[in-house]
Amino acid sequence: MRYRFFTCDVFTDTRFGGNQLAVLPEADGLRDAQMQQIAREFNFSETAFVLPARVGHTCAVRIFTPASEVPFAGHPNIGTAFVLASMGVFGSLEAPTSVTFEEQAGLVTISIEKMQGGSIRCELAAPQRLALGTTVSARSVAAAVSLDADDIVTTSHAPQAASVGLPFLFAELTDRDALARARPDISGLEGLIAEGVASPDVHLYVRTRDAFDIRARMFAPMDGVPEDPATGSANCALVALLTHLDEAADGAFRWRIAQGVEMGRPSVLEARTEKKDGAVVNVWIGGECVLVSEGSIAV
Repeated sequence: MRYRFFTCDVFTDTRFGGNQLAVLPEADGLRDAQMQQIAREFNFSETAFVLPARVGHTCAVRIFTPASEVPFAGHPNIGTAFVLASMGVFGSLEAPTSVTFEEQAGLVTISIEKMQGGSIRCELAAPQRLALGTTVSARSVAAAVSLDADDIVTTSHAPQAASVGLPFLFAELTDRDALARARPDISGLEGLIAEGVASPDVHLYVRTRDAFDIRARMFAPMDGVPEDPATGSANCALVALLTHLDEAADGAFRWRIAQGVEMGRPSVLEARTEKKDGAVVNVWIGGECVLVSEGSIAV
């Protein structure tokens, strides 16, 4: 049997930038093992499979890395909404519209808007509130990314696990030079697991004052992704963490984030958060996409 697929680049307005994604818009009938095989065949950081809704929302979406299924991820949601919108599934988009995907992590709501010039912008709301996990030493995370402990900034927070649907370990670096030098180290990542870090997917970031507020990189070799060019779920959790740490009890916050530059796949992610009574109550991330290819795959 053959299944139609589309590939697109997510969090970019330029083809061959951003984060690659394969979407199978009519995946009903595929078994779990077949989805995993297809994801491994494309070998992108994630592949998304669209299925009929189970509880009455727009549709169900399952997301696989080359190694395993994940309960939620950012760029697959943005890219899947974009592909379905480009196919005309949501109509003409003369007015902004909203869709809801059913996923393992919960319901993911995505707003879709056609911009001037015809491009489509999508923004998702994180499916879960901020959850904080294990902290580790600067030395431990430095060993996992081939850096020195002095390259890690701990004045705002120690290296910290956090999630809004998918967990990552976050560490702030001193400068862009340290960010450029980072490389995943398998033995160091195994050391993080031994210390109790549930997911050794490491998201590094630097605060900047150029065209971006944050520049980031994300390494997840244990999930079959040596480096990811744009990680919506990680950056959602990062800005939620930064909002949590902010002294303000209430407010709306925005960030413009660059990722993928060191890989030659520059990405632009636009994130925002809302805080009320000292708690982070909403997190969003969005951006543009471009179609790259379409075809069918035999299973």
